[in-house]
Amino acid sequence: MNIDVLHKEVQYKAVASSGPGGQNVNKVATKVQLYFDVVNSIAFAEAEQERVISKLKNQLTNDGILIIGCQESRSQAKNKELVFKKLVNTLSQAAVKPKVRKKRTIPKALKRKRINDKKKHSEKKQNRNFKY
Repeated sequence: MNIDVLHKEVQYKAVASSGPGGQNVNKVATKVQLYFDVVNSIAFAEAEQERVISKLKNQLTNDGILIIGCQESRSQAKNKELVFKKLVNTLSQAAVKPKVRKKRTIPKALKRKRINDKKKHSEKKQNRNFKY
């Protein structure tokens, strides 16, 4: 993933923030929404892009655009930084290649021991049951 290319492909939109804040909320558009076209991006390798698309398919629009918003700060510039960090974090987590699961084999000695223990337990129970 190339972060310099990400900076060029990202589009920002400032909108009015929701929630408490008095006059500041009514006057200033501090909430920042980030729009990133995952499908047509050149910031990823091909395999990496497929992993990102498959993992983030529930968050993408029908056109393959990822929308992330941030309204944590009262400053639009700070929200812009935070939303880009969120994007990088989301994409880096989605691009991680999953580990291949190795099938675990149980040693034969352990299987033998378990069966022998079961036999001993069974014999102990059988010895308790005697008839007159």
